[in-house]
Amino acid sequence: MTLAITYSRALLGVEAPCVTVESHLSNGLPSLTLVGLPETAVRESKDRVRSAIINSQFEFPPRRITLNLAPADLPKEGGRFDLSIALGILASSGQIPVEPLKNIECLGELALSGHIRPVKGVLSAALAARKEGRALWVARENAEEASLATGLTVYAVGHLFEVAAHFSGQKPLTPFESKGLLRTVEPYPDLVDVQGQMAAKRALLIAACGAHNLLFSGPPGTGKTLLASRLPGILPELTEQEALEVAAIYSVTGSEPLSHWPQRPFRSPHHTSSAAAMVGGGSKPQPGEVTLAHQGVLFLDEFTEFDRRVLEVLREPLENHEIVVARAKEKSLFPAKFQLVAAMNPCPCGYLGDLTRSCRCTPEQVKRYQNKLSGPLLDRIDLHVHVARETLSLSITQNKQQLTTAEAAKQVATVRALQHKRQGCPNAYLTTKQLQSICLLSKDDQQWFEQAGEKLGLSLRALHRCLKVARTIADMQDEAHISRAHLAEVLHYRPLSL
Repeated sequence: MTLAITYSRALLGVEAPCVTVESHLSNGLPSLTLVGLPETAVRESKDRVRSAIINSQFEFPPRRITLNLAPADLPKEGGRFDLSIALGILASSGQIPVEPLKNIECLGELALSGHIRPVKGVLSAALAARKEGRALWVARENAEEASLATGLTVYAVGHLFEVAAHFSGQKPLTPFESKGLLRTVEPYPDLVDVQGQMAAKRALLIAACGAHNLLFSGPPGTGKTLLASRLPGILPELTEQEALEVAAIYSVTGSEPLSHWPQRPFRSPHHTSSAAAMVGGGSKPQPGEVTLAHQGVLFLDEFTEFDRRVLEVLREPLENHEIVVARAKEKSLFPAKFQLVAAMNPCPCGYLGDLTRSCRCTPEQVKRYQNKLSGPLLDRIDLHVHVARETLSLSITQNKQQLTTAEAAKQVATVRALQHKRQGCPNAYLTTKQLQSICLLSKDDQQWFEQAGEKLGLSLRALHRCLKVARTIADMQDEAHISRAHLAEVLHYRPLSL
């Protein structure tokens, strides 16, 4: 046999397109030619593969070898194709049979000794291989990650000789069996730890029930960061599909996708982060913080200290729940369905409106500080909450009546289940058509709501978001219709100014 075909997977954003590796042997001076738009690391694979084959006690064929990675217009990088290339050469030279290679896909970088090294993005490849109905061969270090794709046959190997011995029938291998994902992960911080702040906790619970965005504003030390860090713990558990989406994102970035399985991500980038770090970028697009927070929480502390251009790039993912990063050679689509929680001080010194300390800022400084946040961005934040300073005795008294994280999570799960049964998604993701049928108001309430919106200067987008929050409050009280009391509470979270 002089022609053999094997299969592997490239890495394009969070997707793993199939790559067909064609290996052909012909007469002529011994050489190895690699075509198919390979990048530097891929072109160097011919030297790694040559040494790996020789050191695995096989013969490297002294003939003219042509390797084609198809499709030719798909960029290919890294050493992930090494194992497929080596098996293709061995099959085309008759050292292993060709037929079994039709139903497998391989991912692995070869060492010169023939050992197989792990690669990133294995989970995306595993999900794609399962869809195609092929088995997946990976390095032992990647096997547990690949086994997350339930129903996929995974083989874990450590050396090229093991793979060749399996296909030649000398020493057949058995599929990898996962030992389970019972991992010790850090528990979520408890909501009880935040003393007092009844109104802010109420807003946090509303945000969790409806997947709404939230902005905390108040003096330093009032508990804004503590409140935000409690949100992931009261959100519903991830479904299997959502957990796989999150794990696949962390897999393509080279992070350990199983370290927090299956918890929701909580990302808190520093306020010096760039726009590329926030939404993704680079010559080869990589996921940014909005994608790393997919199905979780993106917390932006010191909200007004972020560069205005960085904050403005959040507008698209907040609206569309995805981000497209375009470069000259390629374009990548990254998911970005996250809850935004932001925290800020009301003025540069932080004490505007504080009853215990006087503000040192001039009106011009306060206006300039608050104008760092644009109207379109604030429109996309559903709940604006002022977190005031409380006395120690009052906060301790209120804290005795507070919900624990477990109790709050149970309430949120009940409300989310009601929403999924009714419309298949949390209220924050209601479409305009769904909004018209689910968030109906009486004629008097409609007129009152429109007049209130005009006085507050709310845009149509803001009014729609207010209706969604009102629907969430009604769901929390198990009421079928939105009342004026629900609308009044929502408008309380939409102040004239911060």
